[in-house]
Amino acid sequence: MADTMRFSDGEGYEAMMGIWSALIGADFLDWLNVPGGARWADIGCGNGASTELIAERSRPTSVEAIDPSPAQLEFARSRHRSGVANFTLGSALQLPYPADAFEVAIMALVIFFVPDPAKGVAELRRVVRPGGTVAAYAWDIEGGGFPYEDVHVAMRNVGVDPILPPQSEVANLDALERLWTDAGLVEVATRTIVAQRVFPSFDNYWERAISAPGIGQPIAKLSAGQLSNIRDTVRGSHTSGELVYEGRAHAVRGRVATQS
Repeated sequence: MADTMRFSDGEGYEAMMGIWSALIGADFLDWLNVPGGARWADIGCGNGASTELIAERSRPTSVEAIDPSPAQLEFARSRHRSGVANFTLGSALQLPYPADAFEVAIMALVIFFVPDPAKGVAELRRVVRPGGTVAAYAWDIEGGGFPYEDVHVAMRNVGVDPILPPQSEVANLDALERLWTDAGLVEVATRTIVAQRVFPSFDNYWERAISAPGIGQPIAKLSAGQLSNIRDTVRGSHTSGELVYEGRAHAVRGRVATQS
């Protein structure tokens, strides 16, 4: 059986990926341009990075956030301050919400983890009222847009495969557009979002990169020599000072059709 990523540390996830999610998510929410006062669903909320961004930037009436990881939800609850969000343990494939419950439902860095993406999008559509918005964004894994892609490349160079999201191909722009269109959503649009993050040193970057489950789990099995080879390759000629890295995500949005 192939290895799968395990997300169980909300604080560690924040340093490794939550900051990236917020950087991409800010542009994503601006693109959605949802008026204040909406009811939101944040599906696969993880440690609450996207939930907090919605609360801070989108002036929601409420946010229902759901995730399958108790540890991630515990961190999400501990960081939440505004009181507009409710956090629930559950699956993206069987949302515990009635039909037409929200004006907006999103998946932030989640769609490629959903075992059946089409069913996941169908559930998003089910819980959003007519005229409402269904949207998502995910790293362009196959196009090299993952923020720690250079570590992936160095791993493969020594014959070690990183663990990728099981449905990484659905993050392609055409695949996202097809998923949304096939779900019966209208006015479907896609876009690419690029963000840059500054790391104070290579050591800081490396620590964040290897805390990613898709990297940390495979390299934990390597010899010291293999690990040193990967680290030296990633570091290259950089010896001091800050580094700027880039991540690239694909986003999609669509509207639930109103009945004529």
